[in-house]
Amino acid sequence: MKKNIFLILTVLGFIFPYYFILQFFLTENTPTFQAIAGLFTTNMSAAFNVDLLMSVVTAWVFMSIEGTRIKMKNWWVFLPLTIIGLSFALPLFFYFRERHLEK
Repeated sequence: MKKNIFLILTVLGFIFPYYFILQFFLTENTPTFQAIAGLFTTNMSAAFNVDLLMSVVTAWVFMSIEGTRIKMKNWWVFLPLTIIGLSFALPLFFYFRERHLEK
């Protein structure tokens, strides 16, 4: 059951952020590099983005340590998936971690 919750969170972690990303690119005529630079235009937006970046680094460390500890095959695949989004990659890691632990 817990495993399925992580799978649902993975799907939601992909859909919700990309809904807003898609809305941005459909309504704004901004090149991608300018959109990324716009993430740091104010101190408050920079704070949120740096917080997210630190969360990604922390998740990488956790996935590396936990994947190695439980001898999970291909645990490293989840690290580059954070490019899609941490809200996608982390629950997906937890899903596969639970599947591995069930064996």
